Formats: sequence, C-alpha cells, structure tokens
Amino acid sequence: MATESYEKLITDLKKLRLPAMAEMLDSYTKQAASNSMSYMDFLSNLVMEEVRYKERRGVENRIRSARFPVMKSLDDFDYAFQPSINRKKLEELSNLRFIDNKENILFLGPPGVGKTHLATGLSVKACAAGYKVLFTTLNEMISILMASLADNSFPTKLRAFAQPPLLVIDEVGYLPVPKEGANFLFQVVAKRYETGSIILTSNKSFADWGEILGDSIIASAILDRLLHHSTMVSFNIISTSVHSSSAELEDSMREYRFVALS
Repeated sequence: MATESYEKLITDLKKLRLPAMAEMLDSYTKQAASNSMSYMDFLSNLVMEEVRYKERRGVENRIRSARFPVMKSLDDFDYAFQPSINRKKLEELSNLRFIDNKENILFLGPPGVGKTHLATGLSVKACAAGYKVLFTTLNEMISILMASLADNSFPTKLRAFAQPPLLVIDEVGYLPVPKEGANFLFQVVAKRYETGSIILTSNKSFADWGEILGDSIIASAILDRLLHHSTMVSFNIISTSVHSSSAELEDSMREYRFVALS
C-alpha cells in the first residue's frame, strides 16, 4: 500500500509538471526518515529543488531562443588583449540596469577587437537574470523583414524584433545594405525607442552611417533615437570623435552624451 501511494504521488507530481520534486522525492524521504526532518523542512527542500530546476530550464530556454551564434561569457573576455576597455565601467554595465532603464549600448571598433564577444557576454548575463533576448546581425534582420513582405507577415516579424527587452544588432557596416534596409532598421529602432534596449556593434563611425545605409536623412533619424539614453563603448584603435559631412547627421548627434569606456 505504501508503495502504491508513493507511485501515485510520483505520477501526480509529474502530471503537475514538477519533475524535480518527483526525481528528488525518494532522496528527501530517506533523509527525513534518518534525520528526523520536520514536515516543513521536507516540503521546503523539495519545493526548492523544483524552483532551482525551473530557474535552470528558464535560463536554458532564454539562451536557446536568443539565437546566439556562439556562446561567450564576460568572464572569458581578454582584457589584456584589449587594454583600451575600462573593466570597471564594463562591470557597471553588467549590472543590467541599462535594460530596466531602456538604454542602449553601442560597441564601435574594427573587426576582431571583441565587440561581438562583449555584446554576447552581456546578453547571456541578461538571459541568466530573466530577460528575454534576441540576437541578430543587421543583414539577417533585414533579410527576415524583406521576406516577410511576400507573405504579409511583416507586422508579426517587426513585433518579434520590437518586443524583447534586449535586442542585439550585430555587424552594422560589415556588408552592403539593400535599398530597403535603412527603412527596416529605422522601423525597428523607432519601435524600440524608450521601450526596449539595443546592443549594437559596428565597425564604422557614425559619420559613415549615411553611406552605409544609403540615406543620410534616415541614418540621422536612426541615430537620433539610438544615441538618446546610450552608452558608447569605443575601442581606441579607432577615433572616438565624430565628424560628418552631413549637416543633418551632425545636428542629430550634437546634443548627445557619449560614455567612451577607454
């Protein structure tokens, strides 16, 4: 009879989707019998096992749905390789308050200096802290939105990029942007303006964005929203000063405060 009751309890726990409690029930039952564990401690410990299990699964699910191309950690970043980065200030960013404050982080520098590593490391930490994250390259995002026009799913796809608390847009400036690309990027940035955070990486200075996107006016409008409430992380291999041949672009950037972590 005791065996039947035990098996039924295991079955009921699984039906209630409490797999960790079902798995650990036998172990805690034996501990309770040998250590005279109180009913409260017995139940509390079992529930804690389930909480920990669900927290682990939640982190794993968020990391999987973020679609990181490669897993990176902030702990693995080689500061000796990039001494231009102020470790203390980067650690301040890793407290993730920028997500709650709907602020952006812009990593600027040439290829191979660790921009994507830092963007991914911060994003993985965000997943661990309970935030939903989506990682994409600029050209991948443009391709998805472009294709969505054919089956009338554009509003749905746009929402997919607009809704996560943190969106990572990698590799801005690495590949040519199609004619419609600037408009798509503007719509995503505009949808997220003061409603969600963006981490963006680029190998180009802001002065080049008009040329990259093929439209200085749209580039100015994008930067106007991106740079408001933003932190700019510049690798000192490139110049951190901003000069533009476009008067509109200069005007859009003049009033913003940059925090260069160098």
